[in-house]
Amino acid sequence: MSTDTDARLTPAQRVSRGLKYSVVGPVEVTRGTLALGLNTAATSAAWLGRQIREAQPQSEPVSRRRPLRYVLIGAGVLAVGAVVFSIVRRSMRPEPSALPPSVEITPKP
Repeated sequence: MSTDTDARLTPAQRVSRGLKYSVVGPVEVTRGTLALGLNTAATSAAWLGRQIREAQPQSEPVSRRRPLRYVLIGAGVLAVGAVVFSIVRRSMRPEPSALPPSVEITPKP
């Protein structure tokens, strides 16, 4: 972005733009994470469907535990992703200051 464009912004526009990007960032991360998870689940379901269709003409019995295993693995991956996401979000928060407050908390009568 050029300096001329920044110079033309009013303070209200700067505040508005800053708030917009503060809100949009976490929303985009959440949307991207959800889309990635859904895409992975859809790809896994398609792969599992192909495996089942290929196994049926071969007249080999498809184990009931195998699809359940994939479902459990997928749920585990999503759970780990949720934990990692929450840890990353917490690490981005500023830590409270260890210094005492600069003003008196209790008002004098």
